[in-house]
Amino acid sequence: MTLKHSCSRRRGRVEYVLALALALTGCAGEVAHDAATAAIAVPLGLPVMPHPPDNPPTAVRIELGRKVFFDRRLSFNGTMSCGMCHVPDQGFTANELRMAIGNEGATVRRNAPTVLNVGYHPRLFHDGREGELEVQVWGPFLAHNEMANPSIGHVLDKLRTLPDYQGAFEHAFDGRGPTVETVGQALASYQRSLVSANSRFDRYRYGRDETALTVQEQQGLELFAGKGRCTTCHTMGEQSALFSDFRYHNTGIGWLSGLPRPLVEVQLVPGLQTTMTAERIDSIGEKVPSDVGRFEITLDPDDRWAYKTPMLRNVALTAPYMHDGSLPTLEAVVDFYDRGGGGAPDQSPLIVPLHLGDDEKAALVAFLRALTGEHQRWVDEGLRQSTFMTTLNPITESGPAVPAPHGR
Repeated sequence: MTLKHSCSRRRGRVEYVLALALALTGCAGEVAHDAATAAIAVPLGLPVMPHPPDNPPTAVRIELGRKVFFDRRLSFNGTMSCGMCHVPDQGFTANELRMAIGNEGATVRRNAPTVLNVGYHPRLFHDGREGELEVQVWGPFLAHNEMANPSIGHVLDKLRTLPDYQGAFEHAFDGRGPTVETVGQALASYQRSLVSANSRFDRYRYGRDETALTVQEQQGLELFAGKGRCTTCHTMGEQSALFSDFRYHNTGIGWLSGLPRPLVEVQLVPGLQTTMTAERIDSIGEKVPSDVGRFEITLDPDDRWAYKTPMLRNVALTAPYMHDGSLPTLEAVVDFYDRGGGGAPDQSPLIVPLHLGDDEKAALVAFLRALTGEHQRWVDEGLRQSTFMTTLNPITESGPAVPAPHGR
């Protein structure tokens, strides 16, 4: 989306933001007079956040979406919410689990990706099966192994009968109640508000602060863009960086997971593993379904075991890694790519052995840790609401304020 610079045209396609009337200096008067518009500041290092013309960000839609995101009652048995797999103080992912767990302990087959900065993704999920944030949520709502609702109507009926939602959708959407469209728009509005940047890397590269990175981290940046070949897929721009080409690549990790193994590593608790035979696991647990990645969407043989390139912002917070959570640490990820990936027969030719030394690996990991951005406000708000089952009054006529992120 190209940002329009005339104040008279900001109503239809506003700059994505976090605080009323703070970001659009010089146009704040008009923004403040438009009750439907929430002005939201984009942190250093990120481009303008795109949004559909029919779903501009507003304070009341963001707050309603946050309520829905953390409401367990909207799963079939009242135990699951979006926030159960996208935990605020775990980088909006789930550090304890390789693969997400859904309704009554069912495996979700893949690692839960972070939803920080998810609004920049042109397509959603590891396999890119969904192209619009406004409709993405209906997948988890209806999947038998996630929130397990039997139908769209079941979710909408529940929202229409819960007393604390009475009038909330109507207030946020010009008189429209809970529908397939408005539920998706509310959740998309909240998720687009989860921006995180202004990391030390951003202050070094885009803020021109040469002291923001240590000497080791600067070496890691050079490796990231050079010998390490990371920017081949995790791209950086001159004015901003999303650290993803948003394409699909076969790194070999999916192929490896499908190979027969006599012994399987099992995580007992975070940081403690043991091994069991595959036969023993099959006898006591649910068999994890096969996973061939993007191929399941396109049926193109070239897409077997190909998964979307993730963004790397806040990557230090979002372990374990890869689509199946099979690599527990950043060090393990660097070792994997240093070896040249998993060695699949149809692996991407972009992935080759790197021959990094130990000091170079350490520098690369140090740089990746410097990509952690500012987002504590989202964590605090999420933790407050994730315990919420909910007894609040309907959203008031004035709607909640959207304060600025820390440091803005």
